[in-house]
Amino acid sequence: MNSNTKTPATYQHYINGSLHGSDAASDYIDVLDPCTEEVIARVPRGRQKEADIAIDAAAAAQHNWSLLPSVERAKYLKAMANVIRENRIMLAETLAREQAKVKGLAQVEIDVTAEYYDYYAGFARAYEGEIIQSDRPGEQIFLHKLPIGVVVGICPWNFPFFVMARKVAPSLLTGNTIVVKVSEEAPLTCLEFTRLLGKVNLPGGVLNVVCGYGNEIGEALTNNKQVGIISLTGSVDSGHKVMAAAAKNITKVSLELGGKAPAIVCRDADMDVAVKAIVASRVIYSGQVCNCAERVYVEEAVYDEFLEKLTTAMKAVKVGNASADSDIDMSAQINQKQLDKISGMVERAKEAGAKLILGGKKSTAFGKGYFYEPTILADVKQDAEIMQKEVFGPVLPVMKVKDFDEALRFANDSEYGLTSSVYTKDINKMLRATKELKFGEVYFNRENFEAIQGFHAGWRKSGIGGADGKHGLEEYLQTKTVYIQQTA
Repeated sequence: MNSNTKTPATYQHYINGSLHGSDAASDYIDVLDPCTEEVIARVPRGRQKEADIAIDAAAAAQHNWSLLPSVERAKYLKAMANVIRENRIMLAETLAREQAKVKGLAQVEIDVTAEYYDYYAGFARAYEGEIIQSDRPGEQIFLHKLPIGVVVGICPWNFPFFVMARKVAPSLLTGNTIVVKVSEEAPLTCLEFTRLLGKVNLPGGVLNVVCGYGNEIGEALTNNKQVGIISLTGSVDSGHKVMAAAAKNITKVSLELGGKAPAIVCRDADMDVAVKAIVASRVIYSGQVCNCAERVYVEEAVYDEFLEKLTTAMKAVKVGNASADSDIDMSAQINQKQLDKISGMVERAKEAGAKLILGGKKSTAFGKGYFYEPTILADVKQDAEIMQKEVFGPVLPVMKVKDFDEALRFANDSEYGLTSSVYTKDINKMLRATKELKFGEVYFNRENFEAIQGFHAGWRKSGIGGADGKHGLEEYLQTKTVYIQQTA
């Protein structure tokens, strides 16, 4: 989509290999530029009908797709990667405008998504079953790894294009077919991709992409008995709804549900490294990233030094219009609801005794748009809402702790368990944190940003299952054990 377009573009669902619009004007959803509040596109508002058609198409295509050798399926993933690279600038511009993601990060998301398809294509000859020793003479036992069937992938608005690939690439490589529901808040880059799929020549029904509200088309998709696995990236509340729907048909779920990542700054830490990484981790995509630092615990011996350096660094954060401005660090929040949520949490934190060091209000520097100032809160309490609930904005609550023991205890005092980070030069503290922190990921002396060959998986209310690497591939496979008895 051209960023200079004045008339809102109209998009369609991608079902069974072709584009499908809605029947009436009322069946479309307006997509806004978060920086200007301008309507930039209209996307279809799918419901039960579109969900059923898409799942039926995926189910009809799945058997023949699974019969293709995995190396043949991998060729389609490579073709997707090539199409993305050929259109990388257009896709990044679309992403920057629809969700207020700074240009550099938008381009990174597009480029890494292409790498992701190539990465999983490389597993075509690598994933395998097992031969198991039998107790019986003349018997062979084989464990086969087979596709689950039809996948429903529900994507978030914060990294829509990459997370779609996180669900599509391993699903298709292993012989599943998939229906993706993109977020109505940021659907355009994903839908632009479907317009390019003609160059890939993907068989009809293998990949379907639909749009609409969660309580309409999302609910219809998750309740369909033909679905073998539901993969959701979203909120804890969305996870509850998906699990309830999946229970009806005993459908497998894979859930990433957000986090409240602690950052621990030890007295022996390199303060400059810690400040730089924590600020980068908090303002990336304007704080709307589930795996980045949400609360900071600092040993009292270096608390004042850290807070002073953190304040200087946060004051230097450059804010601007994501699609119009270059050389900025962050931009607007995704919508008014998100802006109101952040404002409310900061106000309640102040009422509870937190000291406002920096920011703390909506920015009015741009006239329109959902901008919130980079914010630091000090002297917060462990049981405060701001330390326990996900803010998902450019807000850093900082708490003084006596020592490393107390930092570990407070860090683990959370219903979430996605990511965590520690800043120290002490290998013994690193080893302790590795064993004792109850989080799916631990980062030492660096920002929170995972590798595609790792395994992104949360503990507790941060999710079930995970994504990336060989273990992410396993999410979309089921086992069949075969016993073959030799006869005379």
